[in-house]
This record gives sequence, structure tokens and C-alpha cells, in this order.
Amino acid sequence: MDVPMIRLTELAHGGGCGCKLAPSVLQSLLADQPMAGPFAQLLVGSETADDAAVWKVDDNLAVMATTDFFMPMVDDPEDFGRIAATNAISDIYAMGGKPIMALAILGMPIGKLDPSVVRRILAGGASICAEAGIPVAGGHSIDCPEPVYGLAVIGLGRPDRVLRNTGARAGDALILTKGIGVGIYSAAIKKGQLPEGAYAEMIATTTLLNRAGAELSADPAVHGVTDVTGFGILGHGLEMARGSGLTLRLRQDAVPFLKHAEALAQQGFITGASHRNWDSYGPSIELPAGCPDWQRLLLADPQTSGGLLIACAPEAAEGMVARLQAGGYPLARRIGRAEAGPARVVVE
Repeated sequence: MDVPMIRLTELAHGGGCGCKLAPSVLQSLLADQPMAGPFAQLLVGSETADDAAVWKVDDNLAVMATTDFFMPMVDDPEDFGRIAATNAISDIYAMGGKPIMALAILGMPIGKLDPSVVRRILAGGASICAEAGIPVAGGHSIDCPEPVYGLAVIGLGRPDRVLRNTGARAGDALILTKGIGVGIYSAAIKKGQLPEGAYAEMIATTTLLNRAGAELSADPAVHGVTDVTGFGILGHGLEMARGSGLTLRLRQDAVPFLKHAEALAQQGFITGASHRNWDSYGPSIELPAGCPDWQRLLLADPQTSGGLLIACAPEAAEGMVARLQAGGYPLARRIGRAEAGPARVVVE
């Protein structure tokens, strides 16, 4: 097939987890949908916006299932595949599980992309699955107006060690394992304005597997976990606050950012998803007086393959951050605390 070369991002109206429906839109679509029903074995369904569904097989075994896919945020096909696969597998790790296999989800604009490009996307995804120690055991493909790729992932865990976004306790310390700013970087890529060296930094963080989640599930000091993706640190923090019935306080000066994120945000490289995110949950967020718009929108920045937000016993926080940094998460930081109060996020 003789197909002209074209940038992947030119074929997509959005990219990465910035493609997600806004939280308010998603809530309205799901409002009248029936719940999963009275299945005693279903430990986690859709009721608390958790990262994966969990089915209890017996007292020692639970099966976890999730799916995630999106349009390209980068032009390199293999990098697109690697990012999408890492992002999808993250949901299993965020629940404290270990992935065991994946199914590919592929939608490609036939006639607009050379088959060799599609093969490279699939190869990139398969390379991350191999890194996670799982096979791509099958999948499904369609002819689609915009390129779409992702995975459905199955994992295993222990029913008594499932990590949820509902488990935070008053007094817990909050830890974030990766820097914020992926959406900002993707906006700069679209306009050809990403600074030198920033692309490598973005690929390094978006293809870093959150395998630490599987280890955290065995730590009794860890009470709640979620991964930070398309709704930003504020949106996923708010899900944890609502699920746990607590107020989360985030220290703005402690939140880790990618190297150029703040400067690019000040220059106006903000995604439309940041605005949609803020419009959806802004009333439940308290910001410091005089907080400039670029900071507010940076905290609402959609992350693709973002880090884990961890709620843990405060006395364990310092050691946990040190272990995470030593284990390959150099930007892991203690960023705040949970406390009794209404379900909201307060930025200090």
C-alpha cells in the first residue's frame, strides 16, 4: 500500500489521556446506568471510579480487569505504543495487582497510515508488555477515522490486599510517585515548541511502569492508592477524597513537576482537557488566594501514564519516599495529607 508519510498527531484531534471525557460529562452519562448488581464476588465495580474491576475467586485469589486506549500524543509510532501500553497496565498496579496478560485494542485510519507504522505501534506496546512479563494474547481491530491504540489487561491479586481510592484515613500522608506536566508537554509538541531534552524526559516518565503498586499491596502502612491520569492530580485526588469521605490537603510547593512544565504553562501551553477538568470539579477545590490561572490549570493538567497517588500512615511516609526514589521513581515526593472534613481538595 503506497501511503504518504504523515505525523500521527496530525490525524488526532486530541492525544493521550487528554482524550478522556470530562469528569462531569462522564458522570452524566453514567448517572442512569444500572449498577453491576448484587454479586458478592464483585469486590470493586464502577461505583467509586476506581482503576480496575476486581472479582473475588476465593479467599486467596482475585481477578482484576481494566481497559485503556487513546489517540497519539507523540509522532513516533513505537513511543505511542509504549506509552499506551504502560498507561493501561498501570491500572492493575494501582489496585495492588500483578498483570498476567493483555489484549490489544486497535483502531487505525486505513489508507492514511502505512501498515509499517501500525506494526511499529503494536511492537512498541508489545515491548512494554514484555517488560511487565505478560503476553499480548489477542485483541480486536477496526478501521477508524483517527488512530487509537491501547490494551485490555487482566491481573491477579489477593482479595485482602486490593488497593482502592476509598481507603485513605484521616492523618494519612499523601505521596505522588511521578512528576506532573505530561499534558503541558503534549501541547508543546503539537506546536513544535517542546524544549530540547524534554521529549526524552516525557518518554522516560510515561513508559515507566508503576510496578511499585504490586509491592505496596503487601505494606500494611498503605491505606489507599490511585493512579493520576486524565483528570489530573486535582481530579484523581478528589476521587480519593470522595471515596474516603475526607479532605485532601496538597502542598503546592511539594508537588513534583516535569522540568519545563511550569515555564511552558506560563507560556500558555495548556490543553483543552485542563479547562474541561477544572469546569467539572472546580467547586470542590480550594486554591490559595491569588493563585494564577496557569498554576490552577497545571494542577488540572491531564496526565498520561502518570504516577501513583498513595495514602499511607504518616510515620511510614519518609521511608516509603526513600524506597520509591531508590526503586526508580526519582520524583516521588510527599505532597500533602488527608484529614477529617468534607470531601474536597485544598491546595495550600
